[in-house]
Amino acid sequence: MIFSVLGAGVAGLCAATALAERGARVEVIDPSPDPTGASWYAGGMLAPYCEAEAAPEEVFAMGRDAVRWWAERVPGVLQNGTLAVAPSRDTAELDRFARATRGHAWVDPGVIEPDLEGRFARGLFYADEAHLDPRAATRALRDRLIVLGAELHFGTGAAPRGQIIDCRGLTSRDHLPELRAVRGEMLLVETPEITLSRPVRLLHPRFPCYIVPRGENRFMIGATMVESDDDRPVTSRAAMELLSAAYALHPAFAEAAIVEMGAGLRPSLPDNVPRVLHRGERSHVNGLYRHGFLTAPALAEELAQTLFQEHRHAS
Repeated sequence: MIFSVLGAGVAGLCAATALAERGARVEVIDPSPDPTGASWYAGGMLAPYCEAEAAPEEVFAMGRDAVRWWAERVPGVLQNGTLAVAPSRDTAELDRFARATRGHAWVDPGVIEPDLEGRFARGLFYADEAHLDPRAATRALRDRLIVLGAELHFGTGAAPRGQIIDCRGLTSRDHLPELRAVRGEMLLVETPEITLSRPVRLLHPRFPCYIVPRGENRFMIGATMVESDDDRPVTSRAAMELLSAAYALHPAFAEAAIVEMGAGLRPSLPDNVPRVLHRGERSHVNGLYRHGFLTAPALAEELAQTLFQEHRHAS
């Protein structure tokens, strides 16, 4: 028996990994010669406590073990926690965020991040959270799959040979018509004038943002959330809002070089809860919304466990 995983984003790679680790024959098929998709523009934050501010409890439950799962499989997982701050005029947002989340402690932001000393009176520190570089992590999963004996067919037009595991994101609307797109935009900037050791969330009532260190003086700034199927490049409005938020965190970002701008469409189910769905003979891992790297491992393990139980019962 072979499993044919369609799609090489984070959902597909995690699903293929969970199956291959159990000894299954796996092939991953993607029409792009260098698959990217929404995973390419992800923040890479493994932040179940912060995401619980707006996400359903199911998302928190899926994400609790994500740090361990990724750390056991890819290099570069940094468990330095998350810092949340707010400008002085928006301190009510910080209090609201504290009430809506758990797993935090009140801190002096300048103690946690010395370059923020004197800029914010207080902040929330989520010590158990982590982050990774999503591009490096997906490359590492590809390499691991090859070691595990999986076949990767990118840009070849290969036809699936086995039981289909559909992880194509929005392209799966031909089988999951309830999927909708949520557009996210990001900037990658470079500056040696500021150092951050962990993701920092700047809370704002209209356009909250996060800034994630990527090493080599680079920072990812994200991410807008727009209900839209529009896949055009980053809009001027979004760029200005993201840069303004970064400047509010630290003025050094005003002189940062913009290395990259990108926009991606996130596949989302009506309730924004990612799921494993079984429709006919096809299984789906989809609806990851803004929680791709956080929830994909749990979904992959759920999928693999279910499929292996079915095959045991069938035999």
